[in-house]
Amino acid sequence: MSNSSNNSIGIGIFGCNEITRVLAPMLCEKGFMLKAIWDKNKEEAQKFANELKIPYFTDKIDDVLLKKDVIFSFVLCQPYFHSHVVVKSLGIGKHVFIVSPVGLKIDDAMKMVNAANYYPSLITLVNNPLRFLPTFTNMKKLIEEKRIGKLLLIDISVKISSLINEKYSWLSDNYMGGGILNLIGSHIIDLIYYLTNKKAFRVHAIIKTFREQSKEPMRKITSPDFCCFQMELEGGLLITANLQSDQSNIFEHNISVLGESGNLIANSGDLICLHRTEFGDYKEEKLYIDIKDTQSPEIKQIPRMYIKGMNNMIRCLSSAFTPSDSSWNKNSVATAATFENAFYVQKIIEALKKSSVSRSWEKIE
Repeated sequence: MSNSSNNSIGIGIFGCNEITRVLAPMLCEKGFMLKAIWDKNKEEAQKFANELKIPYFTDKIDDVLLKKDVIFSFVLCQPYFHSHVVVKSLGIGKHVFIVSPVGLKIDDAMKMVNAANYYPSLITLVNNPLRFLPTFTNMKKLIEEKRIGKLLLIDISVKISSLINEKYSWLSDNYMGGGILNLIGSHIIDLIYYLTNKKAFRVHAIIKTFREQSKEPMRKITSPDFCCFQMELEGGLLITANLQSDQSNIFEHNISVLGESGNLIANSGDLICLHRTEFGDYKEEKLYIDIKDTQSPEIKQIPRMYIKGMNNMIRCLSSAFTPSDSSWNKNSVATAATFENAFYVQKIIEALKKSSVSRSWEKIE
């Protein structure tokens, strides 16, 4: 059942892809109104408009931004359009929701940070859905309560299916924002900061593309399907992460936090605490068991737990608005990643790529 309290909040969508198909029904369910959709390919925009029952479609960005009934820009398109759409949206008074990665380089992220700071009354959110999963909100709370003592190490392992399309696209190109580091690593780096509130001061990475041949003989895949990285955070906390795509239909998403007095383990949505006893062994406590949602759509490039996080995020966004008008309450989305967070993530991604080339540790300025 939709929430009619948000009928005054019109959404303009930029980009036609699987995330669009996931988010559009969520927005409608929460009472937002889909008013317009843009894509660089007008035929694709028309196709999605018909499919999602959106009354207006175009291949001109300004046509959406200048519509008076569009209050909120949802920037879901290719990363090389992000900065342009976001800065223009904020400049004419639109709220902004953007997917990760926020851009192709750190300069793009900085432009968005500056624009957001210039218009502080507007909503500027980054789609990092792991922040909205009970597994990680509970993990963060337990870390802050020092349930496992001082943190020593966070070990992360993610294995997912291929992130590229059957047809060659920007997802196959590392320089256009494709690859496991850009598309999944950006969420993991943000999650590390969310859980610890600590930033990295040096990083090291090995990034590889193992499957380079696309189905189009003249085109080579450059987007990485493997990334192994280490980070050293403030206070000496160490991070190790192993990210792999192109793992058939396998999905593993394991995060283990080692502390002086125990471990916290998030295994694909479940949260377990291992308490160290006085005898040196461990006692297991199940803190949160994820309800396996079979109703959510099965999307090849978007794991179900990420979809659940997006749904929770949109629910919080819906409650941020008052029923009578388009004013909003920031507290409802205080958990969400900001453009400043996205700028930090982009800085780390660039340092990891540089490290993989130089084969050495890179300092974060």
